[in-house]
Amino acid sequence: MAYHRHIVLFSHAFLISVLLPTMGNASTAQPDHAYNLADTTFVATCSFVVMLMLLPGLALFYGGMARSKNVLSVLTQVFSSGVFIIALWMIAGYSLIFCKGPWQPVVGGFDKVFLQGITVESAVGSLPEYLYCLFMALFATITIGIIVGAVAERMRFGAFIIFISLWFFIDYIPMAHMAWGGGWIAPLDILDFAGGNVVHLNAGMAGLVAAIMLGKRQGLGTTNMAPHDVSMTYTGGCLLFVGWLAFCGGCNYAISGLSILLMLNTLIGGAGGAIGWCFAEWRYHGRPSTLGIISGTIAGLVGITPACGYVAPMAALAIGIITSIACLWSVNNLKKRFGFDDAFDVFSIHGVGAAAGGLLTVIFAASLLGGTGYPQDRNIWEQMGIQILGISFSMLISAVATYLSLALTRRVCPLRVEEDEEALGLDLGSHGEVAYHTDRIGSD
Repeated sequence: MAYHRHIVLFSHAFLISVLLPTMGNASTAQPDHAYNLADTTFVATCSFVVMLMLLPGLALFYGGMARSKNVLSVLTQVFSSGVFIIALWMIAGYSLIFCKGPWQPVVGGFDKVFLQGITVESAVGSLPEYLYCLFMALFATITIGIIVGAVAERMRFGAFIIFISLWFFIDYIPMAHMAWGGGWIAPLDILDFAGGNVVHLNAGMAGLVAAIMLGKRQGLGTTNMAPHDVSMTYTGGCLLFVGWLAFCGGCNYAISGLSILLMLNTLIGGAGGAIGWCFAEWRYHGRPSTLGIISGTIAGLVGITPACGYVAPMAALAIGIITSIACLWSVNNLKKRFGFDDAFDVFSIHGVGAAAGGLLTVIFAASLLGGTGYPQDRNIWEQMGIQILGISFSMLISAVATYLSLALTRRVCPLRVEEDEEALGLDLGSHGEVAYHTDRIGSD
């Protein structure tokens, strides 16, 4: 079929780019740098733990929410998003985000493509540059891995690989550069300590657009689509909770009292999210659920991500509680009202959660409430205006970039699997294997 040829050509192009020779890595002379051993050890440890957020944390979290006939496809998409984006990051992503280029306000340059010019002596602050590159690569992999939850159970695997590759260049690289690499957003001093906009809001909006463009799963509303293994989701959620401490704590790039506050606020924010979702669900549905408490924890962690470096610990609790209630409202009302099939509530938890957390950051960063106050001697209204600008811009760019990425992908191959494959299950249809051997092939 025609789209199979396109997939093969894409694969060949990808491999050729990986195998192109790099220049200067081993021989480029660099001055010696005295790395801070404590900082290096701390951030390296955070990197290992953050890696567990994606693999196996996010994979298990999503895998348990899938139907049994699709669990392997979800695990495979999360894993593949990680390995493909790691490769693209090392080829060009790191350079285009953190090097200066002719279009500096929007995107960086090509000085460090294929990591050329970086050696074991290179440094970023008190860290080896290789470690900084590694840590930031994990942020990219997690961002794109989150999107899997919106397109689960119906997206063609080949289309998914092409889509995330395009989205990485069209969306993630410019967004990350504008916020972290010296682009035009950085001087605005938006209060976003650990990637609320670049990671969570970005992924949440991408999930919404992708879910709308893909359309609903077959049988939605009439077929039982309950999670096939909540214990798997629970395990993945616990790994995400643990990893999130390193995700936020490592963003100080040093071991200090602030790093510990980041971890403490993250812990408290996640706990607040679980508490808020638990009692809200208890109130409106008559009983709290395991899936709900875990989902609330993730919502609270999303909400505290932009705020963790600016607020006091008790404010983190409030942010977690309020954010999780906002996310639950989106799941129960916004999603149903507009009828989009965001399979695992990526937009409701990551999109709504990041927007709520970003706005709450401004409120609880007030010095009156024990926060750090506002940059450039702003008052709360001035900072809130800047915050709304940053959130709105991030939502717009993500929506447009996701549409373009999917539209381009659709010109290469269909986005969705065939109807009979979707009914059979993507595990068997797309990968030729099943997670659980039973007598009923393709059962839900």
